Amino acid sequence: MVELIKASKISASGLKAQAERLRVISENLANAGSTAKVQGQDPYRRKLVTFANELDRALGARTVKVRQVTQDKSEFIKRFDPGHPAADKDGYVLTPNVNPLIELADLREAQRSYEANLSAIEISKSMVQRTVELLRS
Repeated sequence: MVELIKASKISASGLKAQAERLRVISENLANAGSTAKVQGQDPYRRKLVTFANELDRALGARTVKVRQVTQDKSEFIKRFDPGHPAADKDGYVLTPNVNPLIELADLREAQRSYEANLSAIEISKSMVQRTVELLRS
């Protein structure tokens, strides 16, 4: 029974990490179409989530956690829009370095991982309940 509780806690750490990843991806998607307000200002910069394995001494197992949320240092995308207040002298506006297709693919992956961790927790919970029922009879 202790191992089932341990498995639930490991899955819960994965659930928490993927929830943070989903939040960051949602923020990226929400800002994908934004631009700087004035010339010389940078637009929104895509954020990335990195994970780390961490030894949980109380559990005696490795769990996952978000190591950090960093900014993607790739180039901004230039769009020709000479009427925009943030346009440079050549008429180009910097737009976020967010590719919605990549974000949607990452979103699906994070969602599936979240669901897998949730399923593992539900299965562990069900097994603990059945074990308790068996011990009562």
